[in-house]
Amino acid sequence: MTLPQSLPPTLAFMLLCGSPAPSVGDEPLKLIFITPCRDEAFFEPVKKGMNDAAAMLGVECSFIGTVEVDVKAQAEMVRKAVADGCDGIALNIIDPEAFDEVVQEAVDKGVPVVAFNVDDHTTENVRLAAVRQDFYEAGRTIGRRAGQFIAPGSKVLATLHNEGISALDDRLRGIQDALKDKKINWKVIVSGNDPETAAENVARELAGDPAIKAVLCTGLTDTEAAGVAAEKRFPGRDLVIAGFDLTPKILGMVDRGVIKFTIDQQPYTQGFYPVVQLTLCCRYGIKPSNIDAGAGIVTQKDAKRVIELTKQKYR
Repeated sequence: MTLPQSLPPTLAFMLLCGSPAPSVGDEPLKLIFITPCRDEAFFEPVKKGMNDAAAMLGVECSFIGTVEVDVKAQAEMVRKAVADGCDGIALNIIDPEAFDEVVQEAVDKGVPVVAFNVDDHTTENVRLAAVRQDFYEAGRTIGRRAGQFIAPGSKVLATLHNEGISALDDRLRGIQDALKDKKINWKVIVSGNDPETAAENVARELAGDPAIKAVLCTGLTDTEAAGVAAEKRFPGRDLVIAGFDLTPKILGMVDRGVIKFTIDQQPYTQGFYPVVQLTLCCRYGIKPSNIDAGAGIVTQKDAKRVIELTKQKYR
């Protein structure tokens, strides 16, 4: 059995030794993950982590969400989950205000809520903890690294795949802050979350402005799209492309040198740990604590090894 390197020794040992049976008196728990953009490839390792933890702990987990960003519909899914009798909720809190009320309602009815992937850290929210990347610092990581390859005063295209996702805004702010001393000439666009549309939108910007020297992306779809646009439409153009997340397509382009590097936020852990947190909370009253999913840089020298791990859905 192959285990992700990020698992702490105790949990790794438990996985290797088999799933512990719930002790006498344990309730059969039903946990639910609720997210926007539920079909995005990013969430495959999240689901893998969720399912591995569920099997280990003997709980039932489901993964649902909206197709695109729709915070009202997502909030209603939380209400329905509570009404249907779920025991705990892992919620992707993409908006700093939209979920405050519904999380309070869930907690008031005895249903613990933890955040995964994106957290509400700017307003009052009674969610118990979060498993997520520090998005601002991750943005600074990209900015600092990309700054090694970008000349002062360069024109840089920055992309977001959707509006209204605080994580992407935080990453963009971190990227721009890290490059502030270089006096970059910024162009910021929303690429869209459909891969083909996003690639066309990035290609249109590159075709319309030959002065663009770099494309710095804030999410999975736009990172993949920037690489595809550069490789297919501008193969001879010297562009610095960097972004977030790991898919076979992104890693293939990192391996070929099309994308300079990408940031791994370890989505497997974002599925695994919320199940552990909610199970311990529901069964034993052990309160969850925040976990930083990290911001590892994956470059051309790492790509082949990481590609194998993505096939197993650990990365």
